[in-house]
Amino acid sequence: MSTAHVRDEDLGSGESASNVDSHGRKLSLAHRLYTGDVSWDFVGRWKQWFLVSAVVMGIALASLLLRGLNLGIEFEGGVDFSAPAQVNSQTVGTVTDAVKATKLPDMDATQVLTVGEKEVKVQTRTLTNPEVKQVREAVARATGTTIDKVNYSQIGASWGEQITKQSLRALGVFLVLVSLLIWAYFRDWKMSVAALVALMHDLILTLGVYSILGFTVTPASMIGVLTILGYSLYDTVVVFDKVRENVRDLPKQRRTYSEAANHAVNQVLVRSLNTTIIGVLPVAALLFAGTFVIGSGPLKDLGLALFVGMVAGAYSSIFIATPLLALLREREPAMKEHRANLARRAQRRSERPQAPQVSVQAATTGAQAADSTGAPAPTTPTVRTQRTRTTRANRKQN
Repeated sequence: MSTAHVRDEDLGSGESASNVDSHGRKLSLAHRLYTGDVSWDFVGRWKQWFLVSAVVMGIALASLLLRGLNLGIEFEGGVDFSAPAQVNSQTVGTVTDAVKATKLPDMDATQVLTVGEKEVKVQTRTLTNPEVKQVREAVARATGTTIDKVNYSQIGASWGEQITKQSLRALGVFLVLVSLLIWAYFRDWKMSVAALVALMHDLILTLGVYSILGFTVTPASMIGVLTILGYSLYDTVVVFDKVRENVRDLPKQRRTYSEAANHAVNQVLVRSLNTTIIGVLPVAALLFAGTFVIGSGPLKDLGLALFVGMVAGAYSSIFIATPLLALLREREPAMKEHRANLARRAQRRSERPQAPQVSVQAATTGAQAADSTGAPAPTTPTVRTQRTRTTRANRKQN
């Protein structure tokens, strides 16, 4: 990159010649990251990132162990009521107050949500027959309908347990297939290990947020969790693909595996950030609508899982997966030998004597001194003038 024509006074504050191209136009940050003119040390600071992740993971695990998850009716069982109603902004609050007015015990986890504009659903814990009758009467009064139009269905705990087992089984199959896919694509089992660690980080963090905020875990939440695991995997594979490209013929390069991996992270950094921001914006709108507009329902459960998981996935692919991969690869004997060779080359270059160089300022000073004293300057080169030879034809003419 040639920048010799750019004057220092034309450069802005904090701008160097490497910030501009051969035409004097300022280069973008993405271009400078890709070419290596600007580089942040993500891999070298792995201790800081791992410490931050360990603290966050510890908080999430503590909340999961102490508070647990607020499982929905699909997992714990209960009674699902539905009634026709003209839905407005006060419908959810009116029905909730009516159910609480029954004074039945353990009704704090009752959920009231609307389905469209003409139906209300109420989900409660498992109830006895007399308690079911009381809740039906309360819902009928709150919605202005009769008790016979309030339908209900009992959901047993065994069915919820079956759903839980199937969800865990699906998660296990997903992780196994992911590890096999990454190994087959990259031919490197260490990349599979690093990707699985990043996926588990995203999973625990997402579930920990559900536990801390008290959001209900529903089938929509499980769909969101599986979706963000796929997103996190995609982001990690993009980084690993660039790492594989940078470490090709590494013994012939003058950088270590960690330096090549760190360059790969910088090259895809802007792409990862742009992808995450574009994906998070509509998910944030979905979460806002489900939480503050609708108040409850699958939108809120799905939106939270997607929002937390997408942000965690972008973080783990850069700060967890890649540094962990570099640590695993740097332990290999071939990588240790490569680092030793680079160290020996650097030592030989530092011990090599350098020829003295005369600066332009020194040469100019010497020439000025020669003009003032009449003595020839030692740094001024002597120019020899060759005598012009005369041909025989010219001598005859003369």
